[in-house]
Amino acid sequence: MTEAIQVVHQLRRRIRIVVPSLKGDAERLCLLEILLRKHAAIREVRLVPALASLALRFDPNQLPAENLLRLVDTVAGNIARAPKQVPPEALACDGGEVGEITVAVEGMTCASCAALVQMSLNRDPRIRAASVNYATATATVLGSLDRPDVEARIRALGYEARPMDTLSQRRLIVERERQHVKDAKRRALSACLLSLPVMVIGMAMPRSRFWHVVEFALTTPVVLGAGWPFFTRAAKLAKNRAANMDTLIALGTGAAYGHSLTSLVAGRHHLYFEAAAGIISFVLLGRWLEERAKGKAGDAIRKLLDLQPPTATVIRDEIEVVVAADDLAVGDIILVRPGERVPADGEVVFGRTTLDESMVTGESMPVIKGPGDSVIGGCINGVGSIRMTAKAVGQDTVLAGIVRMVDHAQATKLPVQRMADRVSSVFVPGVVAVAGVTFATWAAGGARFSTALGNAVSVLLIACPCALGLATPTAIMAATGQAARRGIYIRNGEALETAATLSVLVFDKTGTLTEGRPVVSHFTLQPGFDLNETLALIVAAEAGSEHHLGRSIVDYARSKGIEAAAVDEFSAEIGRGIRARIGQHRILVGSAAFLRAEGVTVEAPPLDGQTPVLAAIDGRFAALFGISDRPRATSAAAIARLHALGIRTLMVTGDVESAAQAIAAEMGIAEVVAQASPARKQEIVAELRAAGESVGMIGDGINDAPALAAADVGFAIGTGTDVAIEAAPVTLVNGDIAKVAEMIELSRKTMRIIRQNLVWAMGYNTIAIPGAALGELSPMVASSAMALSSVSVVTNSLRLQKDK
Repeated sequence: MTEAIQVVHQLRRRIRIVVPSLKGDAERLCLLEILLRKHAAIREVRLVPALASLALRFDPNQLPAENLLRLVDTVAGNIARAPKQVPPEALACDGGEVGEITVAVEGMTCASCAALVQMSLNRDPRIRAASVNYATATATVLGSLDRPDVEARIRALGYEARPMDTLSQRRLIVERERQHVKDAKRRALSACLLSLPVMVIGMAMPRSRFWHVVEFALTTPVVLGAGWPFFTRAAKLAKNRAANMDTLIALGTGAAYGHSLTSLVAGRHHLYFEAAAGIISFVLLGRWLEERAKGKAGDAIRKLLDLQPPTATVIRDEIEVVVAADDLAVGDIILVRPGERVPADGEVVFGRTTLDESMVTGESMPVIKGPGDSVIGGCINGVGSIRMTAKAVGQDTVLAGIVRMVDHAQATKLPVQRMADRVSSVFVPGVVAVAGVTFATWAAGGARFSTALGNAVSVLLIACPCALGLATPTAIMAATGQAARRGIYIRNGEALETAATLSVLVFDKTGTLTEGRPVVSHFTLQPGFDLNETLALIVAAEAGSEHHLGRSIVDYARSKGIEAAAVDEFSAEIGRGIRARIGQHRILVGSAAFLRAEGVTVEAPPLDGQTPVLAAIDGRFAALFGISDRPRATSAAAIARLHALGIRTLMVTGDVESAAQAIAAEMGIAEVVAQASPARKQEIVAELRAAGESVGMIGDGINDAPALAAADVGFAIGTGTDVAIEAAPVTLVNGDIAKVAEMIELSRKTMRIIRQNLVWAMGYNTIAIPGAALGELSPMVASSAMALSSVSVVTNSLRLQKDK
């Protein structure tokens, strides 16, 4: 490899690299991502611009890892050397720039709607992949279309597409959803009020023409008023040679109403106005209840969106100006008064206050903030007034990232759902065929036309696949929302599903089981070295390190009044130590094994329960630090809870044996692997998986990233490094590992509820369709049962939100 890329970690199907030459250059990094997506063997590209990091998932059968690395190295090098203005053709792929677009889809009324939109989008040659989720009412498209093209394709099917890129746009969509629920309630109740007397008259079966005309007068506004959207959507679908549940309802009610109207004009007495009105009313009532229940499942997103204030007070030339939160720019000076929410991420420049950060950290105690302290958008200011400078705004804020994460997790389709999607996609044509056969069979058997028609209509109405389509996504929505309220942010739904099967959890030690704030508890200076000069050189070398132990040494030296000198050269070996050159001196700081490998003779006494860090200056052993770190208060109880769940625990740490064993004994962990390099941590995870275990990994540092990515489910400590958080599909915001046990319990209950939902939905359709075809269910009973099935599935999923 050249200097164009650096391989952070490598698995058989996944590789994480860093492109140092493009750090801070978001435009060229995006270009690199786009060009890599063009390769057929590369399945997924995840970019972290702030770190110049790319995570690639690929097919090793199509593109071996060594060839992939050469490809990335060449492309990255060419982009780094290219002129800043990239030619437009460089971004072209199948006719345009490849990108991911997510839009909200309004008007979907059942799972078959989502299947139809998804199938239509996937037919477009410019689209690589499209996924439509009925429960979240979203469509995600990866391809070379721009947003207007995607929206036009969806509108052509009779649905409305709306952007949802910013928090403000998401908030508008939420408001429209609330209004939609209100409208659904109004339409359902008005239809029911008109239908009730029609059904009473119909059951009385009067022969008077007057009552027949009354039935017609009351039914017409129900069918052609409240029910008109069914017919318009069915007509648009017919133009596109497609069908969904609206088609079934339009056919069923249209047939009942049309037959009744014809009989009324002809003076016959066999009318089905009450069936047409009842069908529309029951369907509208069921959809209102369903929409209301789905709204409750999406409460997590609503509460997150409500955290961002719509406006902010900006100081410009010492004048207070109120602007929309979306119009804030990095560098703006923002005034935050007592009780207001912080509108963006930033840093306090004036004033002192307390900040309620429970939204992000889960900690109920307010945190004191003063000049130089960072603040997070969405948190509530306490009693003080502060001025802050905006460091991240709009989609770059922590809150926006959390919303995206929850959005993504809720929109994920689990493997268990794909079968339901396949069934829904072919369900409507199949039901129409069964209804036709039902009508023909009854008619051929000598039944009256009205009887044959009624049974066919019952088949059309009873067979709605909505319950099947809602079974999985509503449970995911409720579970990820519940997890978010607990401070557990799930990046994708697969992690939620896999967590239910975990059998082994591998823990890092420092910053995971312990607080991650180690302090120097022992120091020994070797003879022949000056204390101040030695500490000055060591602290200068460690000043460039981000390791927990290095920071504790820097803090110790500065407490002695020692300040760091300028470093001429610096390099680090993750998990082993650092090298530095300061003037004419060469400094090594790390483990005893690291110093010995560098040719330094080391004779250091053992430090019971402490982590030894050794320093050498110009090839001579100079100092010994003993560093200790307190266990997290909740760690022991969390380990015990995991054991109660039947999960095996291991501690795998880069620390020395004595320190690792001391912490493990206190935690109740029996299996310990000490002095493990990042590669060894990854190997241990791979070995456990090869032995048939389902493995979870919990860590917080860069050295944990390979193992986090290799595990079936990676849990990153939210207070850890960005690389660790990016490598893991689950983030524990406040660092409390007890949340791992909570997520596993939630995952197991989620999968249990999904199975219950699927069994109910499939069993319902299996029993109901033959019953309707055999004439055992009237159209009104069929429509009410269909509505009840969807509501029952959503209600069952909402039980996940009641767990505490």
